[in-house]
Amino acid sequence: MTPHDRFDELSAGLAAGVEGHEGLVGLVLLGSASDDAVSRRDEWSDHDFFAVIADGRGDEIRPDLSWLPDRDRIVLEAREGEIGFVAMYDDGHVMEFALSEARELSGALAGDATVLVDDGARTTARLIAAARGRAAAADGFDPANDARLVLVKLLIGVGRARRGEALVAGSFVRQWAVQHLVRALRGRFPERSTRHRDAIDPLRRFELDFPRESAQIADAVARPVEDAALALFTLTRSLLEPQWPEFPTCAADTVARRLHWA
Repeated sequence: MTPHDRFDELSAGLAAGVEGHEGLVGLVLLGSASDDAVSRRDEWSDHDFFAVIADGRGDEIRPDLSWLPDRDRIVLEAREGEIGFVAMYDDGHVMEFALSEARELSGALAGDATVLVDDGARTTARLIAAARGRAAAADGFDPANDARLVLVKLLIGVGRARRGEALVAGSFVRQWAVQHLVRALRGRFPERSTRHRDAIDPLRRFELDFPRESAQIADAVARPVEDAALALFTLTRSLLEPQWPEFPTCAADTVARRLHWA
C-alpha cells in the first residue's frame, strides 16, 4: 500500500467511524488532508480535522476515542487543551483534531477544508463557512507594527540571555522575533506571496515564497542565542529598512546602543 493509499484509507475510516457513532454529527478534513489541498500532500502530511459532537454531549463523548480507524495500531493518544487531541499510529502517522460541539469552535479559523460527514441541519458546513470567513477577515498584515515587535522581542530575548535565562531567551529570539519578521516580510512585499501561502499561519510554506530570506533566517536561528539575535537584527534592517519610511529606524538604533551592537 502506498502512503497515498494509506492516507485515503484512514480518511475513509474516519468518515465511517463518525457516521457510525450516534453522538457525532460531522467530520471535516483540514489543510493537506482536504481535497482542496491534495496536491500538497506528502509522506509527512498529518490528518488534521474537526469531529463535531452533538450539542450538549461534549463531556460525555470526548473520553471515548474508539471510533478512530485502525484502533489496534494506535501507539499514543494525548490531549491538547479541552477539545484538542492527537493520536499516533505505529507507522508514525499522526492525527491532530478537535473533538467538540459546534459552539466550542465558534472562534475557529479554517482554510482548505472538505466536509465528509454532516447532519441534516448542515451543522458542519455552516461551521466551516464561518471559520473560513473569520480566516479571511484576519488574513492581513501590519508590517510596520511587526517590524517594531521584532525589535522588542530581540531586546527582551538578549536581556534574558544575559541574565542567564537561556531557554526563555531562545523563545523570544527564535520563535517570537522570527514570527514577527516573517509577518513583516509578507506584509512589506505582498506580491511575493503565492497560492502556496497559508492564510492562517504565515510561517507555513514561507520557504516557497521567500527562499533566500528563509535560508538566511534559518542560518541565523541555528546560532547561539545572542549571536542569533544579532543576526536576526541585522537581517531585519537589511531586508526591511531600505527605502521604507515606516521602518522604526530610531528604535533599531536604540536597541543597538542598549545591547552594545555598535
